[in-house]
Amino acid sequence: MEERKNFIGIDLAGPPLDVTEPEEAPKKPPVRLWLYLLAGLCGGLGFAVLFFLSTGISQSALSFDAIRVDPEAPLPLEKGGVKKIRSQLPNRPYIAIDRTNNFLWLREGDGALIKEIVVSAGSGGILEDPNGKRQWIFDTPLGEFKIKGIQDNPIWIKPDWAFIEEGEPIPDDPAERAESGMLGEYAMSLGEGYLIHGTLYERLLGRNVTHGCIRVGRDNLRLVVKTVKVGDRVYIF
Repeated sequence: MEERKNFIGIDLAGPPLDVTEPEEAPKKPPVRLWLYLLAGLCGGLGFAVLFFLSTGISQSALSFDAIRVDPEAPLPLEKGGVKKIRSQLPNRPYIAIDRTNNFLWLREGDGALIKEIVVSAGSGGILEDPNGKRQWIFDTPLGEFKIKGIQDNPIWIKPDWAFIEEGEPIPDDPAERAESGMLGEYAMSLGEGYLIHGTLYERLLGRNVTHGCIRVGRDNLRLVVKTVKVGDRVYIF
């Protein structure tokens, strides 16, 4: 049986190729070249997005928040990019939080990573008041915040929605709203009732289960409180 050889899809044992065909159209770039160009473009865009998300800045320039970022992404080096980025960073340690993927990054003022921490953010759930007059959306807010206060062994003053959610009557006595231990050892206030605090349910860390606050495990919460102080910045995206 005659052996037939192939070279890049051409049957070398077949009739000779017709090389007299007129050149009617310019050669098209190989498909592989287009694929390389497309992959390079996508890679460049992805790198830029990941960098800004991991630094916790430029929130106003981003319209999406569901990206897992690389906390070790380097700063860009071209055309003075480092100076421009660093000029926007605080000169104190700060916190960046990805509320969708439930990560908190504790960073130095120059952007250097101190610790990546798994947390729990808002569930996005909605609760209706039975009388139809009120509605609560349990979402973690976006934006730039400052730590307004740090409290040791905080006591949770249960709001109305907590009793409605549990199917209990709203008490008239304010003392019946106080509940200790639910917020862990520390609570950092961001304003408007939003806190970064501890939790009794560390097994749920990494899930969107809160009513808007950020829950942190005990040991990591101790590190955060030891590192930041009142007035330091928190970026949530």
